[in-house]
Amino acid sequence: MEALSGGVLWFIGALLVAYFFFVTYLGKKGAKYSKTMNGFATAKGKVNPWVVGASFATTYASANLFIGVPGLAYEYGTAVLWYTLGCFGVSWLGLLVFAKTFYRYGKKFGGVSTLPEWLGKRYNSKTLQVTVGILILFNVYYIVGQNVGLATIFETVLGVPYTWGVIIGVTITIVYIGLGGAYAQIVSDGIQGFIMAFTSVLVLVSLLWTIGGGFGVFQELSNRLSEIDPNLVEPVSATGPYNSVLAIVAVQFLLFTFVLMPHLLNKILSLKTESELRPFTLSAGLVLFLISTLMVLGGLGARVIAPSLDSADKAIPVYLMEAFPPVIVAILIVGIISAILSSTDSLYLGVTSSIGNDIYKVIAPLWHKTEVSLQDIDRKSVRIAKISLVFIGLATLYISLERPESLSILIQFSFSAIISGVIAPISLGYVWKRANKYGAIGAVITGVSLYVLFTQLSIIENIYIAMFTSSITAFAVMFVAGFIPSKKVEESEFIPLQKNA
Repeated sequence: MEALSGGVLWFIGALLVAYFFFVTYLGKKGAKYSKTMNGFATAKGKVNPWVVGASFATTYASANLFIGVPGLAYEYGTAVLWYTLGCFGVSWLGLLVFAKTFYRYGKKFGGVSTLPEWLGKRYNSKTLQVTVGILILFNVYYIVGQNVGLATIFETVLGVPYTWGVIIGVTITIVYIGLGGAYAQIVSDGIQGFIMAFTSVLVLVSLLWTIGGGFGVFQELSNRLSEIDPNLVEPVSATGPYNSVLAIVAVQFLLFTFVLMPHLLNKILSLKTESELRPFTLSAGLVLFLISTLMVLGGLGARVIAPSLDSADKAIPVYLMEAFPPVIVAILIVGIISAILSSTDSLYLGVTSSIGNDIYKVIAPLWHKTEVSLQDIDRKSVRIAKISLVFIGLATLYISLERPESLSILIQFSFSAIISGVIAPISLGYVWKRANKYGAIGAVITGVSLYVLFTQLSIIENIYIAMFTSSITAFAVMFVAGFIPSKKVEESEFIPLQKNA
C-alpha cells in the first residue's frame, strides 16, 4: 500500500498545522487555570461534564483501541471482540460502580488532585502516596505505545520516517500540556471523542462496500475471514492473548478495573458537583460504545482486503486508505492522529502531576531546614511537574525509537502493572473498615512485583492471567493485614459515606 501523495499530503499538513494552533490556543487559555497544583492536574469545574465524559472515553481508548486492538483483530480474528465488547459493557459498569464513591471520598478529603493523593488521605499515609506516585511512572510505557501508534500512521499514510513521526508527536504534546495543563487536555480530548465516535460509525458503514453482502455484511465478513484461516472466526483463538476461557475471564476482570487507572479517575476529580456525574457517565458510555465496538471492525476488514501486511498495527490506516477517497482519508487520519495526541497528553499529565503533587510536594518539606509556606511548595510543585514533562517526553521518545512487536500488548502491560497494585487498596478502601495503610502499602508492592516477575520471567506468559493472579494476591495481603492487631486509630481512618452527600 503506497502512502498518500501530492495535494492530499498538503491538505493533511494544513489540517495538522490548524490542529496545532488550536491546541496551542487551548494551552494558552488553560494557563490561567494551571497556576496551582490542583488547577494544573484537574481544572476542577472549568469544563462542561458532557465534554469531560467524552474526554474520559477518548483517553480510555487511546492508540490502543484506535490502532493496537484493530491490529490484534487483524492478527487473531474475532476472538478479540471479547476485549472490545468488554471495553464498553464491563468498563462502563466499572465506571458506574466506582465513580460516585470516588467523587464523594475526594470531597470528604477536602479536594484531591491525583489518585495517589486520594489513597494517601484515605489511609492517612504519605508513604503510600509516594509509593503509588512512583508506580504511576509505569505509564511511561503507555505513552510509548501512543508514540508508536502516531509514528505508524505517519509512516503508513504520509510516508514520514518512523523516527520523525515519534519526534513530531512528542513535541506537539509537550508544548500544549506544558502551557495549559488539565484544561487543555480535557477540552481537546472531549472534542476528539466526538470526532472519533463519528469516525467509528463511518468504519462500520464502509464495510458495505469494502466487504459487501448488504444486510448480511457480518456473515460475509465471517465467511471471507474463514477462507483465509478458520481460526480467525473462532470464539477462542488458537494463539495469542485470547487463547483460553481463563484468559477471557481475566480480560473482563482487567476491563472492569481499568477505570481505576489514575489518568481516568482524574476526570472524576475535574467535576465540580456530584450532579455532574450523571451527564459525565452518560457521555462517557455513549462515546466509548461507538469507539470500542466499531473501530475493531476495520482491523477485521483489513485482514480481508490486505491480508499480507508486514505489521498488524498498520491495519486501520491501510483499511481507511482502501475504503475512502483520499480527501476523506486525510480528514479521518488527522482525526485519529489528533485523538491519539489528546490521549497521550492525558498520560503525560497524570505522570507529571504525580511527580509534582505526590512525590515532590510530599518530600520537599523534609528537605527544608526552615519552615516553608504551603503556597510556595504548591507553586514549586507546579514548576517541577512542568519541568519533568520535558524529561518524561525525552525518555518516552528514546524508548519509542525501537518499535515493539505489538503496540496493544505494550500498552496493556503498562496499565496491568498499575492496576495490579492499586485495585485492592481502592476497592477495599471503599467498603472495608479494617483496610489499613500497612495492608495497602503491602498490596501495592506485592501486586506490582508479582506482575513484573510473572511476565518478565515468563512464569505466566499471558499478561491478563498474570494481572489477575497478582491482583488476587494483593487482595489477600490486605485481608491478612486487616486482621493483624493494630492501633485503634487505624480503624478510625475509615470514613463511612453518607447517603446524601
